[in-house]
Amino acid sequence: MAKKKTHKGLAKRIKVTAKGKLIHRRRGKAHLLSKKSSRRRRRLGSGKELTGGQARIVRRQLGR
Repeated sequence: MAKKKTHKGLAKRIKVTAKGKLIHRRRGKAHLLSKKSSRRRRRLGSGKELTGGQARIVRRQLGR
């Protein structure tokens, strides 16, 4: 049987913590930042945990 391949594009965007949590970058930090408040920009800088069905799909694509 063929080996399962990691989805390399996804692997570059997701960080897996020591406990196995999946952290991804928040959207909305790429451009048009002048209209966004400092508080909002700061919040967008931090990562967010993937949960539920999305996490299950991502784990499968990462080969975990």
